[in-house]
Amino acid sequence: MFAMSWIRANPEQFDAGLVRRGLEPQAAAVLQVDARRRKCLTDLQAAQTERNTTSRDIGARKAAGEDAADLVRQVGDLKRTISDLQTRADQLDAQVQTMLSELPNLPAADVPDGPDERANQELWHWGEPPTFAFEARDHVTLGEALGLMDFQRSARMSGARFVILTGALARLERALTAFMMDLQTQEHGYQEVSPPALVREAA
Repeated sequence: MFAMSWIRANPEQFDAGLVRRGLEPQAAAVLQVDARRRKCLTDLQAAQTERNTTSRDIGARKAAGEDAADLVRQVGDLKRTISDLQTRADQLDAQVQTMLSELPNLPAADVPDGPDERANQELWHWGEPPTFAFEARDHVTLGEALGLMDFQRSARMSGARFVILTGALARLERALTAFMMDLQTQEHGYQEVSPPALVREAA
């Protein structure tokens, strides 16, 4: 999620990053809604201040034995105004959050531009690919042939680029996860954390 303060300070950089991702600029639209939200919050704070001041004036009048009916009506009007402004501010805030949540992260400056992974650039590699006396098969072909990888069911569940691992391959993934957790926490100073299984949408 983007910080609005950063977008306000860097609208051109924000738009340039979106364009690199193949999207239309969004800074103007986001900032327009944000400006309305901030104006609404300013009006809300002013109305709250006026309500508090008027409430004190009511107390002073009553203490002096004076009539305060007009101020009571004014406070009632202010309470309705405050309620309306708070509702509107919440709606605008939700609109901003929705707009930002639907945008992808901006690419790093050193990431090459391109429509897909074919635009990736190899910076370095280690070793040389081995040669075989037979036609080598990739992990997808091997995994499906062994009944350890199921791409079709996974696609129905989660969309493309996911896979269901079963049997020995699922156990291997779990073992590798445990191995890396132990390595990082025991030898590299990381702290293991077990967060809640459910989180708020904003998190």
